[in-house]
Amino acid sequence: MSPENPLLLRAISLGGDKNRITEFYGDWADTYDTDMIATIGYVGHVITAEALAALVSDGAEILDAGCGTGLVAVELKKRNRSLQIDGIDLTRGMLDEAAATNAYRKLITGDLTGKLDFPDNSYDGIVSAGVFTNGHVGPTGLDELIRIAKPGAPIVLTVRDSAWEADGFRTYIGDLEAGGLIRIREIRHSPYHGNEGIFCQLCILEAA
Repeated sequence: MSPENPLLLRAISLGGDKNRITEFYGDWADTYDTDMIATIGYVGHVITAEALAALVSDGAEILDAGCGTGLVAVELKKRNRSLQIDGIDLTRGMLDEAAATNAYRKLITGDLTGKLDFPDNSYDGIVSAGVFTNGHVGPTGLDELIRIAKPGAPIVLTVRDSAWEADGFRTYIGDLEAGGLIRIREIRHSPYHGNEGIFCQLCILEAA
C-alpha cells in the first residue's frame, strides 16, 4: 500500500469551490485515466458499472452523473451495448475526453450541486462514481438525482469512506429512505483506490 497520491490529496482539499474544481480537473483531464487506474488502482468505475448493469434492461436510458473522462460508460457498454448513456460533468476538458470514448448518446456541462436541467422522471438508471467525496458534491446532491430518476430506477453511487460519516452521507441517505424518497437495496463496503488501501461505500438505491 502506497501513500495517497498528491493529485488526490489536492482533489479532496478543493472545498467544493466550483472554479477551483473546474480548473483542477481541466488541467488533469489528459492524464486522468492513466493516473487513476494504473497509478492509484481506482475501481469505482468498475464496481458501479457492474452493479447498475445488473439492474437495468436493454435500451435503458442512463445518466452518468459526474462522468469525468467516461470510465463508467465504457464499463457499462462492455456489459450492455444497448444502453443509452448521457453524461454530465462540470469540466469541459473532462467531457472532451469522454466524447472520445464514443460511449455516450450526449454529453452536457452541468453542476451537480445545483438544479439539473432535466425533467422529473427522466432516467431508467443513474450512476455516479468518484463524485460524492470530500471537497466535491455533498449528500444534498442526491436530491436532484432522485428527482430525475423514474420511480423504481436504480441509483448507484460511490461515497468515499472519509466522507461517509464526516460529510453526513450515512445519516442523509437513511433520512431519504425514512421519508419514502428512496429504498436502500444495498450499501456495501468496497475497495476504491486499490493501490492505496482506500475504501468506499457502494450505495445501491432505488427511487421511490
